[in-house]
Amino acid sequence: MQLAVKSNNFEQDIAQDRRDSSQVAERALGRVISCDGSRATIASAVSGASRLGPDAWTIGKLISVNLGHTRLVGLVYQMRAVKSAWDEAGDNAIHIDVELLGEVVEAQGGGTRFQSGISTYPPIGTLAHRIRAGDLALVHDLGARQGVTIGALTQDAGIPATVCIEDMLARHFAILGTTGVGKSSAVALLLRRAIAVKPKLRVLILDPHNEYAHAFPDKSVSMEADTLDLPFWMFRLDEFADVVFRGRPAMEDETDILREVVASARSRYRAAASHDLARDLGASLLKRPLDANAPRPTAETGAASADAPTPYRMKDALAIIDELIGLHEIRYPRGALRSLRVRLEALYGDPRYHFMFARANMIETMAPVVGQIFRLPHHGRPISVFQLAGLPSEVVNAVASVLARLAFDLAMASQGGYEVLVLCEEAHRYVPSDPALGFAPTRQAIARIAKEGRKYGCYLGVVTQRPGELDSTILSQCSTIFAMRLANERDQQIIRSAIADASASTIAFLSSIGNREAIAFGEGVATTMRMRFAELQPHELPEMALAHGGAAPRGEPLLEEMIRRMRGTS
Repeated sequence: MQLAVKSNNFEQDIAQDRRDSSQVAERALGRVISCDGSRATIASAVSGASRLGPDAWTIGKLISVNLGHTRLVGLVYQMRAVKSAWDEAGDNAIHIDVELLGEVVEAQGGGTRFQSGISTYPPIGTLAHRIRAGDLALVHDLGARQGVTIGALTQDAGIPATVCIEDMLARHFAILGTTGVGKSSAVALLLRRAIAVKPKLRVLILDPHNEYAHAFPDKSVSMEADTLDLPFWMFRLDEFADVVFRGRPAMEDETDILREVVASARSRYRAAASHDLARDLGASLLKRPLDANAPRPTAETGAASADAPTPYRMKDALAIIDELIGLHEIRYPRGALRSLRVRLEALYGDPRYHFMFARANMIETMAPVVGQIFRLPHHGRPISVFQLAGLPSEVVNAVASVLARLAFDLAMASQGGYEVLVLCEEAHRYVPSDPALGFAPTRQAIARIAKEGRKYGCYLGVVTQRPGELDSTILSQCSTIFAMRLANERDQQIIRSAIADASASTIAFLSSIGNREAIAFGEGVATTMRMRFAELQPHELPEMALAHGGAAPRGEPLLEEMIRRMRGTS
C-alpha cells in the first residue's frame, strides 16, 4: 500500500530514519497527532487506488516512533478513516491508534537495548515508521536468559519466538484456547523443549482424552487402567471416601465409620507383619512389609492413622465392619455399617477398579508405585502419560488428587534431586471456579503445587479451553500464559485482567487470531508477543491433533471389543 504523508520536511525525515540502502524506501507511515501517555494517534494517508500489501497498516503489528536516540515501540490496536466516503482517485486520510509498549534506546557505544515503559514522549508531529527488523528482534530478546525457540513472530516469520524454560516452569504456565486452535500441539512442543533443557525433569500428564501418548512415542510411558497400579491403601481418607461414596458428600456417620475401619485395618496389618517378623526375622528382612519412613502406631495413638500411606487388606476392613455390626453396644447405626460393607464389596469386585484392588496387596511399599508413575529411573522416557479416560468417571477426581499430592511430596523429599511438572489438561475439571463443583482434596493438592511448588521443584502446567470456569487462584499463580483464540467474552476478560496494562490492547484481537497462534506474556518471555508455534512432525503430534490434520483413519473396532471396554473388562 502506498502511503502519503504531507510535510515539507518529509523526504528529509525518511532519509534520516533509513539507516542503510537495503531498507525499504517508504518506511515512513505518518505523524503523531495526539498522545495521552500510554497511547498515541498517528495521522496517515493511503491511496484509494493502491493495492493492499504486506506492509499495510494492520491490527496487531508493531510500529516505531522516531525520537532520535530512542525509538518508541507501539502496537496498532485500532484504525479508521477520517471521512466516511472513500476516494478511489486520491489520498484518504486515516487515523491509527497505537499503544506504547516501550522504547529502543541507543547507547553511546553504539549498542541498542529495549526497555519497557516510556521515558520520553513523542511531540506532536513526530514521524512514525515501520519497525526495523533489528528493533523487532530486540523487543523480544530474552537478553542474558537462556531461551529456546518455540516458533516465530507473527509479524515477521524470520524472527524466532523464544521462551525461557526455566522461568516458564518455575513460576508455572498456562495454555488457554478454544477447541481446535492447536493447544495440544503447543503443549507437545513445549514439553519437548522442557525435557531437552532440564534433564532432571519428570513430567506427569493428566490426560482426560488419551491423546498425548502418541505425541511422545520415544520419550513417554503411557499408563491406563489395565497397566496401572495405584493401591487403594495409598489414598487418603477423603480421597478414598470420594471413591467409596461415588463423589457424593459422605454423611458424618459414614466418614466416622470409614475412618475407624481403615485405621483399624492398618493396625491389624501391622500386627500381622510384626508377628511374621518375630517368627522369621531373616525372611522378613529380605521382604520389608512397610515403608521405612511411614508413621507407626505409638503408645499414645494405639493405632495407625487413617491417612498413613501404609498397606492394609480389604478383607480385614470387611471383617472389622462385621465386628462392629455384632457389638452389643452399637456405636454406629447398623444400616450405615451394612451400607458401607456393600459399597466396599462392590468396589472390590468391580473390574473397572482393578488398578486399585487387583494387585494392591502384592505391593507392600510405596516405592514401586512412585517409581512407575514418576519414571524413577526414567530410562530415556521422563514423561508419564496418565490416561484418565479409561477410569470410571467417579474416581477421576480422587486419582488426580493422589497424583498431584505424590508429585509434590516426591519433589520435596528429593531435596532438588528431581523436578516434577504436573500438566493438567482440561484443568477446569479439577479446579473449577465454583468450589461446589470441585473435589476439595484435588483443589487443595493442585493449589499447593501452585503456591509452594516452586520452592521444591514441583511445577504446574494448566491447559484449558474455558479459563472463565477455572479457579482464578490457580490461574493467577501461572506467571507465563499462552493465550490462543478465545471467542467467549468472559474468557477474554480473564486474560485481560491477567495481562500487563501496557499490553492490554493485545486482547482486542484475541478472538480472531489463527490456529497455532498465541499471545504470549509473562515471566517466560521478554515482552508480550504475538507468535505462531512451530509445526511438529506427524509422529510428534497428539492423537487428537492428528485426527484434525487428516491422518489415516483407524479401522473400525469389533463390537465385542467395544462392549468389553464399556464394561471395563478389557
